[in-house]
Amino acid sequence: MRRLLKVIVLVAGLQACTLTENSISAADTEALLPIAEFLIDDFYSFDSVRLEQALARAEDSKEPLLYYQGWAKGGNYEIVERKHCAVKSSNIVSCPIAVKDDPMLALAVDFFVTDTFEIAFEEGRVTSVETSSNDIPIYYQARDWVRSNMPELIAQPCEGFFAGGPTPGDCAQAMAEGYRRFAASDAYPR
Repeated sequence: MRRLLKVIVLVAGLQACTLTENSISAADTEALLPIAEFLIDDFYSFDSVRLEQALARAEDSKEPLLYYQGWAKGGNYEIVERKHCAVKSSNIVSCPIAVKDDPMLALAVDFFVTDTFEIAFEEGRVTSVETSSNDIPIYYQARDWVRSNMPELIAQPCEGFFAGGPTPGDCAQAMAEGYRRFAASDAYPR
């Protein structure tokens, strides 16, 4: 009986240790959420200096995210729905943001794009940010049509398109204009 009691106490102690370790880990992971929320604030502030500071330890993400911020500013991104960031894994937080923007409005479709920011952390600091969007097929058709039919409209403003180009805001505006022309053309699916 004593031996059984010792085994029960030992197992209970091991379970308690495991629960405590998981709780600390979960608490640490939950502590990443406000940092991720602040990064989203920095992005949608459209202040490149502020965003660059937030990406101090995310060197590989700086160029593409700063370009994207410039594109979003030029495209008049307006947050429609900002869901709370959520823990995706022990070091990754996912933040979905639905936006209204000029390129989509130019296509005259009733759809708000959701941009998802996947923010990776190491020791409580942002180390990388990747973005993805749920753009609908018409968006890509318009982009390809503009590239094929109006290269002069986008050549200069879209130099270095999503690769660190110097005028992402101008590019977003030029593309929106091209999308308006696509929507008015015979190529636009009705």
